[in-house]
Amino acid sequence: MTNREIIAEGLVKRYAGNVLAVDDISFQVQSGEIFGFLGPNGAGKSTIVAMLTTLLRPTAGSATVGGYDVARQAQEVRRVAGVALQEIGLDPLMKSIELLMIQGQLFGANRKQARARAHELLELVKLADVTNRRVGTYSGGMRRRLDLALALVHEPAILFLDEPTTGLDPASRRDVWSEVRRLNTERGMTIFLTTQYLEEADQLADRVMIIDGGKIAAAGTPDELKAGVGSESISLTFADTTTVDRAREMLIAMATSASTDRTTLRLYLNNAAAVVPAVVIQLQQAGMAPTALTLRQPTLDDVFLSVTGQRFDSAPAVGASE
Repeated sequence: MTNREIIAEGLVKRYAGNVLAVDDISFQVQSGEIFGFLGPNGAGKSTIVAMLTTLLRPTAGSATVGGYDVARQAQEVRRVAGVALQEIGLDPLMKSIELLMIQGQLFGANRKQARARAHELLELVKLADVTNRRVGTYSGGMRRRLDLALALVHEPAILFLDEPTTGLDPASRRDVWSEVRRLNTERGMTIFLTTQYLEEADQLADRVMIIDGGKIAAAGTPDELKAGVGSESISLTFADTTTVDRAREMLIAMATSASTDRTTLRLYLNNAAAVVPAVVIQLQQAGMAPTALTLRQPTLDDVFLSVTGQRFDSAPAVGASE
C-alpha cells in the first residue's frame, strides 16, 4: 500500500444542544510522517481522533485515511489503520498471546497464522518472556506495550496513538518512544500521535498541530513553532501576580512578545542574553526584584501558552498574548 496519508477537509462535529466540538478543521498528514496532535482539555482532540478512526461520523466535511473515506468506507479504514486508545481495555485474566491470537483471528487469520503473528509481536514489544503470565500481573509499561502490539496485529499502514505513554515511568515512556520511532523509520508507518507530554511531541513529531476551541491554533514543525515565539526567552518569577503585571507593562517594549503564567513573566526576543542586564537594571530601579531569572530557548510549552493562553497541564494562564 502506497497511500498512507490522512486528509481532513472542513471537518465539523456538532452535538445535541448546538455544541460545536470541531469547527471546520482541515489538515493533511503525509505518508510516513509522525504527526503530533496537541490541545487543552475540551479542545476537540478526542472528537477528531474518533472521526478519523470511524468511531464518530462527521456532521460536515470529509476525511480520508489511507485513501478511504471515513464515513463511506469505514471497514476499509479499519483494515489499514491501527488504533491504541488512551483507555486500555485488556482482560486481566487472559495471557498476552491469547489476546493477540483472538485479535488476529478477528482480522481473518487462521489459528496458525494468528499464533505466528502473536509471537512475532511479543518479540517486537519485548514481552516474549512473560507470555505465560496473566495480563493482570503486568506493570503499566508492559500493558502499554501489549496494547501497542494489539494495534499492530493486522500490519496497519497508519497508526493512531492516543496518549500512549500516559501514566508510565520515564524508562517505560522512552521504551515506547523507541518503538514508535522504529515503526516509523523501518516500516514507513504514518503515526498520528496525541500526547499530554510536550517533550514527547518535540522528540517524536515531524510536525505538530495545536487545536484550541475546535479550531487549529498553530501548525508546523516543532522548530518552526518555537522560532515563532522568539529565538530565546527570559523567564522572570515574582512574589505575586500584581508584581508580574507591573513588570510586564514596564518590560513589554523590550520583547518581541510576552506571556504571563501565574507569577512568571516570559519575554521572547532575539539575543535575549544581551538584554538581561537592561532588564535587571529596570527592575531594580522600579524596586521589583524577581525571585528567579532564567534564560532559555523556547519550548513547545511556550508555544502552547502563546497560542492557547494556558499551559499544557490545562491550568489557566493569566494575560497570555502574542
